[in-house]
Amino acid sequence: MGMTITEKILAAHAELETTEPGRLIEARIDLALANDITLPLALEPFRQAGGTKVFDRERVVVVLDHYNPAKDIESAQMLKTCREFAREMGLTHFYDVGRMGVEHALLPEEGLVVPGDVVIGADSHTCTYGALAAFSTGVGSTDFAAGMLTGKSWFKVPETMAFELIGRPGPWVMGKDVILHIIGKIGVDGALYRAMEFTGDGVGRLSMADRFSIANMAVEAGAKNGIFPFDELTKAYVEAHSSKPYVVCESDPDAVYAEKFTIDLGSLEPLVALPFKPENVRPVSEVKGLRVDQVFIGSCTNGRIEDLRIAVHILKGRRVAPAVRMIVIPATPKIMAQAVEEGLLEEILRAGGAVSTPTCGPCLGGHAGVLAAGERAVATTNRNFVGRMGHPESEVVLASPAVAAATAVMGVLAEPGEVASWEGFEA
Repeated sequence: MGMTITEKILAAHAELETTEPGRLIEARIDLALANDITLPLALEPFRQAGGTKVFDRERVVVVLDHYNPAKDIESAQMLKTCREFAREMGLTHFYDVGRMGVEHALLPEEGLVVPGDVVIGADSHTCTYGALAAFSTGVGSTDFAAGMLTGKSWFKVPETMAFELIGRPGPWVMGKDVILHIIGKIGVDGALYRAMEFTGDGVGRLSMADRFSIANMAVEAGAKNGIFPFDELTKAYVEAHSSKPYVVCESDPDAVYAEKFTIDLGSLEPLVALPFKPENVRPVSEVKGLRVDQVFIGSCTNGRIEDLRIAVHILKGRRVAPAVRMIVIPATPKIMAQAVEEGLLEEILRAGGAVSTPTCGPCLGGHAGVLAAGERAVATTNRNFVGRMGHPESEVVLASPAVAAATAVMGVLAEPGEVASWEGFEA
């Protein structure tokens, strides 16, 4: 019986010739990631287990991206704890102010994850790296502490669901719309502890930015991981960003899948997820006109240069509506620098938007864009739970950068085509 990509990667890291769903394995990990919220939580179990050094200072990565620069005294203390630990352990890959970006955009950009890797992260959106044909998943702080100490982690091999993507996306349809469509179809627990494997000829028509967005939100369907096959686009991206050796795994023709779905990309239109679940998906055309107080473009889901380009294509020569606050946060310093070079940030400022240093801040209601009671945001983030971006009586509508930018201009939830023409746009 054949194996899927996920099964092959896990088998190789457990030094097994074969494995199957449901099997408990101990696997070697290539990278362990934590941030300023999750690392402090892992330090107590790390010390209790006798930890005096990490398994490999090259393979433990810490990114201070959630409350950095410090927003208050409590966060300053938390950040200090992380800095002291990083210095004590001699971590090579430690990212602080000026170097740090949103972790799940930063690690691929820095070339720290390559195909065939096993990556654990004390952050649920660690599944983002499946876009690079790697197995990556979020774990709890205790599991992270064990991985940081031993270089290994326990897994139950997940079943795999296949999502065959066919056709070509139409105008304004982005990776965000693809994953929102899928979550709307199967629900927030539709892939519970399963691998979501994306395949089909439609994959080749998705950019790497699209793939990162899709893999990033696999966890919003309950998935253990999301994963894409290795292709020429993956190869080009990896080799442009990393010198690390990598291993390509492909699903066997006779691999067994728990379920299979076919998604026609050409049938999709811009979508949003209304409060308070990512599965509450509607076409923008059906719900446009909703009052909006704030628009946020950024996060580990949609803060890449391609996202800023499409937003600026819509914003250029236009103004943000007077009653709307638009906050744009490039996901990494390199993305910010590139946006400056391309004139994107200037256009955002001309339109009346605000630009901040790379941070996760608004996404989790941390800082730099917290919502008050009764306010509604359209955000390119990944979660719209109660109180996710601030007050429990606020609301978050999940959308693509194209929909978010159009909304900022119109002052209400809007379709991109109402504001700008697709013609002439190149990502």
